This record gives sequence, structure tokens and C-alpha cells, in this order.
Amino acid sequence: MKIANGVEMLEISATVMGKKDVIHPTLIWDEDMAILVDTGYPGQLSLFREAFLTAGVPFEKLSKIIVTHQDLDHIGTLPALLAESPHRVEVLASEEETPFIQGEKRLLKISPEAIDQALSSLPDTVPDKLRQAFQAILENPPKAKIDKTIADQEELPYCGGIVVIHTPGHTPGHVSLYHKPSQTLIAADALTVVDGQLLGPDPETTIDMDTALQSLTKLGEYDIQAVLCYHGGLYNNNPNRRIKELALESRH
Repeated sequence: MKIANGVEMLEISATVMGKKDVIHPTLIWDEDMAILVDTGYPGQLSLFREAFLTAGVPFEKLSKIIVTHQDLDHIGTLPALLAESPHRVEVLASEEETPFIQGEKRLLKISPEAIDQALSSLPDTVPDKLRQAFQAILENPPKAKIDKTIADQEELPYCGGIVVIHTPGHTPGHVSLYHKPSQTLIAADALTVVDGQLLGPDPETTIDMDTALQSLTKLGEYDIQAVLCYHGGLYNNNPNRRIKELALESRH
């Protein structure tokens, strides 16, 4: 879905734990480059190629990938995208998330207990081969080298300016991004959209809910025309007002 000139919200579908899940990475581009924000689940390379085609952006134009945080549905296709690109693609992430994305530390939400729980909750209809593949991914998640770390309030000089906003809580080094020319907030998992309503982070998948809610106050500092949530998609019904409401609620 086109959000503004040079900003496309991608729609990537996957079947996860027997249920359909649609996620929304973001593609930002200008004459010089294309930047992908987050990379979906493992095994979605062909879907990303289709999404680039739909957006009218050549896959070969991809030059940078920004990873907002370490979760499996954000790093999944990262190694495949890097391997498929005909030229070197620079990968950016926060310093806190880097060791997890690079595979130096275990992903915080994929403990041995979490793996056992995920496997036991798979529907009985899932074939053994798929079950084993799922287990292998959980035990050895995708990883890739981070070329550049990004910091809070840093303005990346790409595509008219992209401001990094440190929004910890969902994970310790989670970042959101603000694309200045289009006044678009790429919230990643700091916010969600459910049934058309903008809500805070998902409590079930957020490591530190208090910190995640405190992070919302930082988002109120920007003039936002559209919010892109990784889970739920677009919200553009006076987002500044709604974000301030959520930040206010978080204080009570």
C-alpha cells in the first residue's frame, strides 16, 4: 500500500502456529536507493520480491536494511535478502539489539522453555517434516552482521531524512523511525492496530511493558500524518492525538 511518495507499506502473509499472520515491513526509496525496514519471517524471500514488484521498486535497488529489533518475525528473511542481492546491502540496527541479530546472544524470547511451548502448541495437523523445520529455526534463528549501529535521535541522511527513535520495552533496544518528508512514523512493535484502532504494544510479546508504555511519550514529539504498525498496518486518523492519549493512559 502506497503511503506517500517513496513510502510503501508492504503486506507479507505467513501461516504461523496454524494461523494466518499478516505483517507490514516498510519500503522507503528515492532516486538513489531503497531501504527496507524489517525482513519478515524466515522463508519469505519470494514474497518480498513480489512486494518490491508491486511497489514498482526494482529489488536490485535495495541498498540498506534497518532492523528495528531482534524478534524472529523481523529478522527472518534477513540472511536470504543479503545473499540474493547482486551487491552489498548495509544492515543497520541499535547497539543493544546487535549481538542478538548477529547470533552472539540467544534471542530473548526464544528460550528452551519457549521452544517447547511453541512446539507443543502446534496443531496436530502439522506434518512432522514442517514441525522439525520449525524447531530447527527456533533453535538456530537467522542471523546476519550489523554494519552500522544507530542511536536515539540520530537522523539518517537517506531519502530526505529518517530519525531514529529509541522505543525500548518490547525489546531492550527496539527502535521506531520517523520519515521526515512524509511525516510517517514506522512504529514497528511499539504500537499496534487492532480492528482499526491504534493501541499500545502487545502485552503478550512485550518484555518490559512499563518501559514500552513510557516510550510512547517520545512519539508525541513528532508531527505524524501516518503510523505504520508491523502488526495491524496503517493508522491515519489524527495519530498525534491518539498517541498522546495512549501516552497519558500509560501514566495512570
